[in-house]
Amino acid sequence: MKKIDLLFGLLLGLIVTTLGVYLFLKIKTDFGFIEGIKVIRSEGFLGKLITLGAVLNIALFFLLLQFKKELMARGVVLATILLAIITLFV
Repeated sequence: MKKIDLLFGLLLGLIVTTLGVYLFLKIKTDFGFIEGIKVIRSEGFLGKLITLGAVLNIALFFLLLQFKKELMARGVVLATILLAIITLFV
């Protein structure tokens, strides 16, 4: 087993979540990325925003399974668990 694939899956999950947050802010708000995060954080909805961004991890997970990259898919699950823990404290 290549343990680097697990780390790569973790990083890929975090990047895809960031992309999901960016897309949500771009489509649904008039704010830029940094400004939108500041506004949403001040309103207390940052955890919900991160959760919405993490929805793309589901598609990434199944895509990695299709390509037989099980260890990377585990990294995506690990990233999702890590994000869930972060949203509890945000």
